[in-house]
Amino acid sequence: MSGKIPFALLASVSCLCLASEAAAIDASSSAEPSVIYARQPAPVRVAAAGRSNMGGGFIEFLFGDAPQGGRYQQPAYQQQPDYGYGGQRMLLPPMDPQQSMRREEELIDPAQHRLDPKYEKQVVEYHGKESPGTIVIDTPNKFLFLVQGDGKALRYGVGVGRPGFTWSGVKTISAKKEWPAWTPPPEMLARRPDLPRYMEGGPENPLGARAMYLGSSLYRIHGSNEPWTIGTNVSSGCIRMRNEDVIDLYGRVGVGARVVVI
Repeated sequence: MSGKIPFALLASVSCLCLASEAAAIDASSSAEPSVIYARQPAPVRVAAAGRSNMGGGFIEFLFGDAPQGGRYQQPAYQQQPDYGYGGQRMLLPPMDPQQSMRREEELIDPAQHRLDPKYEKQVVEYHGKESPGTIVIDTPNKFLFLVQGDGKALRYGVGVGRPGFTWSGVKTISAKKEWPAWTPPPEMLARRPDLPRYMEGGPENPLGARAMYLGSSLYRIHGSNEPWTIGTNVSSGCIRMRNEDVIDLYGRVGVGARVVVI
């Protein structure tokens, strides 16, 4: 009889302890109410450096960032868009077309292709002996004059031959062509074998918008798709003009006009 009393007391104490632990668990679970999110995803936890050492196991499961039923997983980041550079992000926004065009011009010519005002078309005094309608090309000063009469001439800026390719003499305009095709002569191809053997007329053609052929020679007065070369020694003997200027001159002179090159 005396042996059964301590066992009963021990059993009672154990039940009280279990009941107290159960009550504590119930109180802790009910202390923080559950939250229901209406039509929106539950908030995403963000891994923090302060939680990186919580011992793992059940404690990590309760207070860490691992989803239910699994271990902690690195959050999936949204894939970055492809900006057209092989998957790499651009560090700077793209330039607008005008900025791109200006940038290309600066790479070709640091002076941004600004034409010296003296090479603009203008009416000037002329006191030479040539008759009206004659073209006079002043090679050293890079000017072309169209004699008007009454002591006046129209003056245009031109590009002339490089050293060793300048020439002088009297020619006549033997032919005129709009948007001429270009066939480099054998002498030029020998110096520049990379040149095309033939090029159709158009904005990319080196002869530009118009060409006036000088006699039976290989020389021409022609336009240019490189207007920044006006006022320089640049050609293989031809006389270059801006496209707008060669169009103007083309309309003022005819086949047979006299051309004096000095």
